[in-house]
Amino acid sequence: MWRQRQLVDVCTHTQLYSVSLADELARREVRPAKPAPNFLTMLAFHGIFTTYGFWLPNDPRGSWSSWVAKWELYERAGTGTKIRETHSVASRPHRRGERVAAKRVLRYPQVQFDGRQARAVGRGFSEAVKKSGYQILACSIMPDHVHVAVAAQERRPSLILGHLKREATVQLVEEWAHPFKRFQKPGGPLPSCWARQSWQVFLDREVDVHRAIQYVRENPIKAGFNPQRWSCVTENF
Repeated sequence: MWRQRQLVDVCTHTQLYSVSLADELARREVRPAKPAPNFLTMLAFHGIFTTYGFWLPNDPRGSWSSWVAKWELYERAGTGTKIRETHSVASRPHRRGERVAAKRVLRYPQVQFDGRQARAVGRGFSEAVKKSGYQILACSIMPDHVHVAVAAQERRPSLILGHLKREATVQLVEEWAHPFKRFQKPGGPLPSCWARQSWQVFLDREVDVHRAIQYVRENPIKAGFNPQRWSCVTENF
């Protein structure tokens, strides 16, 4: 049965971390989060996390990583390109052809969600909200990354984003929509469709919160997609 299958968290470095699906389901029972104390005056945060293969650890524009675990990727594109900038470097000039070529040596193809998979991810986020009481102010689920604006909680932003990814993964498995299902060997682990790390921007002014909400809402439109509405999102802040 599917409940006996295994999930694996695979970062873009192709490192593997196994956990049974039974354990994964048990972790869904998270206690409701309490309102956050005055943690660095944070009112909310803008979180971004990506699918497998979207951003390599040695991306020439910079990355979160100083380590490249896969030898073939190191040979093709060099060492990790860790940076400390908090602003986006996506538009930084670079040789795009070399970046695209480097992705060809990844163990699995880069994940690009289709509409059915994106809807499953959204239902997973709703499950996280139901279990933990998160207040998601805006959400956009793109083919290769996710934007969320979330009101401050007692739980750290990185843990909230990790919980969203876990719930989305469980939902993808339940709906037989996981993009790496075809790579799973009988009785073997299921590779994760997510990159391991995430990016968070702490927002401590209402004007910044509203700006982030607007940015997240407009993200699909700017990319040429229709506006998105998700049941996990609350309209009030």
